[in-house]
Amino acid sequence: MAQDTTDDMACDFFVTGPVFLDIIFTGLQEAPVGGREVMTSGMGSSPGGVATLAVAASRLGLRTSLAAAFGDDMYGDYLWGTLEDDESIDLSASHRWGHWHSPVTVSLAYDDDRAMITHAHKPPQADLGVPQVAPTARAAFADVADSRPDWLDTAASRGTRIFADVGWDPTGSWDATSLRERLDGCYAFVPNAVEAMAYTGTDSPGAALERIRDWVPLAVVTAGSAGSYAADASTGETAWAPALSVPALDPTGAGDVFLAGLVAATLREWPLLQRLRFANLCAALSVRDFGGALAAPGWGAICEWWEGLEPGSWLARDYAFLEAVLPTVEHRTYGRAVATIGFVGETHDHPDERPGHTRTRDFRIAPRGEQPQES
Repeated sequence: MAQDTTDDMACDFFVTGPVFLDIIFTGLQEAPVGGREVMTSGMGSSPGGVATLAVAASRLGLRTSLAAAFGDDMYGDYLWGTLEDDESIDLSASHRWGHWHSPVTVSLAYDDDRAMITHAHKPPQADLGVPQVAPTARAAFADVADSRPDWLDTAASRGTRIFADVGWDPTGSWDATSLRERLDGCYAFVPNAVEAMAYTGTDSPGAALERIRDWVPLAVVTAGSAGSYAADASTGETAWAPALSVPALDPTGAGDVFLAGLVAATLREWPLLQRLRFANLCAALSVRDFGGALAAPGWGAICEWWEGLEPGSWLARDYAFLEAVLPTVEHRTYGRAVATIGFVGETHDHPDERPGHTRTRDFRIAPRGEQPQES
């Protein structure tokens, strides 16, 4: 079904939360230890935090609005310009604070996982990035880890589909009763398997899904290499979709990219299994590059992957629905993370770390069996 742009909505997807400057190191030969220097083969700078979700959604063609606090430092200049100018994200609900420095996270990708170090202060008005009233949107993201956002009820009453997430509970209480209260009115709940099992007291992602499917209309549990599980109460569908095996460079932000893919597919009203497969694909393509937000795939990258499949393979069969979609979407080329935010344009002093990958390729869909055309 074609995407309904719904003209009376201000945007397709509303996102709010903290934005960070992410500095990502990849290619560590060993884990860092005290007193020793570890050299890396890759480094990238990128918007991070909730910006990853916003960028991933925008690259999939969703009109995306972001409400967040930005510093007035050079990092803030880079983050604002990248999101507004390069990624076409509406920042009219965001604000820049004078004499407040942008939050910074250093991510160390090692052994198929990552460790993160963050330095941040609360903005002068800590609740600025959490508006009382959200713009009218077809879908919105809500972090319900600690509290229920003030804007959620109004948004839900307007018909906005709220996709909720929680994150790790540092208190260790995993209070399911309180969480269910915060989820009231939400359309979807998308925890990872560890979070879902902790909140439900179960020992498998599937068992956790059986519990949380009664909490919201759309329940999804992501399980990394074990795939993703979902149940849709509105259609009666349940589904499991396997993860895709790709050479992983940096897993930073893969969960946010998964969620963006899920939102985009849901707004297109795809069947549940197709939504999971598409979200898994978006997440898998994102880990092939470093940079979190700037590693998120656009439709051009999805087209490139589709055209590279072997006809008749199980992947070609599972993702056959893409053939009808790809001719209807814009195949843009997007920037990737570079080692410094000081360069202007496409200057980059590191070769691409993915064998056979070119950063600037832009593909248009071609019939199966034919080679895609570069622009």
